[in-house]
Amino acid sequence: MATPTMPALTHVAVTVSDLAVSEAWYTRVLGVAPVLDEDTGPFRHIVYPLGTTLLGLHGFPDLTEDKAFDERRPGLDHIAFGCASRDELVAWAAHLDELGIAHGGIVDAGYGSGLSFRDPDNIALELFAPPA
Repeated sequence: MATPTMPALTHVAVTVSDLAVSEAWYTRVLGVAPVLDEDTGPFRHIVYPLGTTLLGLHGFPDLTEDKAFDERRPGLDHIAFGCASRDELVAWAAHLDELGIAHGGIVDAGYGSGLSFRDPDNIALELFAPPA
């Protein structure tokens, strides 16, 4: 039996420490409004449309810990968003600068270029463009 082709990601959800703070931050950074804000019982989630993928923010009233995100712990390392070109990264760097959001500047490598920054919970985010 052949291995089925792995489908594309439909959504990514991250748990945040303060949903109100994260909602305001992501709405400013992404420039789009959430398409869903729902209390499921165990958690409330807010969801943003990003192309064909959804980005969800989960807020639990009973967090098991309140330590800031650290990619050196097992689990998520970072979330990368695709840009069409390096010029698009330049525009994103200017947008982050306008918002006062610290970033690592554009880093070029043979496999592409990236622009890294962090959300209010220190979750590592990246904008990535393929090589020219």
